[in-house]
Amino acid sequence: MTMPLAAVFTDVPDPRRQTKNTKHQLADILVIATCAVLAGAQTWEAIALYGRTKEAFFRRFLPLANGIPSHDTFYNVFQALDPDAFAARFGAWMAAACRATGWIPTAIDGKSVRGTKKATATGCLHTVRAWATANRVTLGQVSVPDGSNEIAVIPDLLRVLEWKGALVTIDAAGCQVENAALIRDREGDDLLTVKGNQPGLLAAVETVFATACETAFADVRYDQHDACEDGHGRHDERYVTVIYDPKGIPDVWRDVKAVVPVNRERTVDGKTTRTTHYYLSSHAGTAEVMAGWIRGHWGIENPRSEDRRSDNLCAPRRCGYHRHRGPTRAGRVVRSAFRPRRLIMPVNERSAPPRRLPRPW
Repeated sequence: MTMPLAAVFTDVPDPRRQTKNTKHQLADILVIATCAVLAGAQTWEAIALYGRTKEAFFRRFLPLANGIPSHDTFYNVFQALDPDAFAARFGAWMAAACRATGWIPTAIDGKSVRGTKKATATGCLHTVRAWATANRVTLGQVSVPDGSNEIAVIPDLLRVLEWKGALVTIDAAGCQVENAALIRDREGDDLLTVKGNQPGLLAAVETVFATACETAFADVRYDQHDACEDGHGRHDERYVTVIYDPKGIPDVWRDVKAVVPVNRERTVDGKTTRTTHYYLSSHAGTAEVMAGWIRGHWGIENPRSEDRRSDNLCAPRRCGYHRHRGPTRAGRVVRSAFRPRRLIMPVNERSAPPRRLPRPW
């Protein structure tokens, strides 16, 4: 059973000095703000307005001894709040909510925050994020320190999340023995892209597929699925093969249950290109299911056409960053970029919230 949202934030450290002027409990502020943002609020005044509009609803489970906080209170609290503490608890709550609906396919990938290359002396701000592809919510994120890369911080993200009941998809950069072990230790399964950065593993996977093809898949347990798509002036065909219990995979890769070659044919302006991509998985799913997970991984970067407000990695791309705010503000942008959808901009604005308010609920 999913923990009530009101109980999730009870142990978040309160950044405020407790005085007689402290009128609102921190958990009340966080719950109202979270609900408002999930409902579409995009400014601090919109959050406060949502709270006042839904006050009767919130009083069912929040004390609200002094009513709904003002927009200034929301702004000041979130400016001082530890974003990592908030993100950890919110991510755990979202993961539990997703788990209640069944299996959780989760994509992990990283991107740069738009506008930060010129805004900081150290270059672009990078972040790595876990995105529940079916539920279309963010479960957690970590920033990439200067001088490092996403390969180094993916294990940090894997350690802070609970992976039981999850299928984690990671691109070739994250195809590392340590990452696979962390996922398995937390009772999750993985689906890893295999490319040239792991030459020994790639050679072994290619050999498994080539051997199966040479023998016409005799004495090989396998499954196949194909799909076609047309759009944007191109025709795509994908042929997914799952070879179960593959032989010859290096022993350092734990619990490998399937090798997944994907043959792609793309025709554009009468010219056809053919490519083969390889994947390694600890889950022995059907070819159709594997195809869906592989395809779904790219939802972390590209929103569905019917869901332009989805909280994927396009959010930090759309989040502009002003170069005069400096490195300190840049750090807050990265840490705040994965709070609930569209809480990014209000958290990082110095000026007062705009007076013309959207009212999406």
